[in-house]
Amino acid sequence: MTKCPECDAEIDLDEDEVEEGEILSCPECDVELEITQTHPVHLIVLSEDEDDEEEEEEDDEAEKEEDGLGDNSDHDDDDDEE
Repeated sequence: MTKCPECDAEIDLDEDEVEEGEILSCPECDVELEITQTHPVHLIVLSEDEDDEEEEEEDDEAEKEEDGLGDNSDHDDDDDEE
């Protein structure tokens, strides 16, 4: 039996049926939890800030791939202003 780190509610998880990195919600307080270890199961609370940061990083990476080398031209413009 594993306990929610936020509200101490008991969460019934089978070590063999969960994976490291899996996200689940506490049935009592609805906080999002990440499984960081499977033997024994260890959970951490995911804050909303962490979720937002991950989404922003993914968006930034996608923009960089779309822009290609477009970032270098921005730096050239800065040199002209000096």
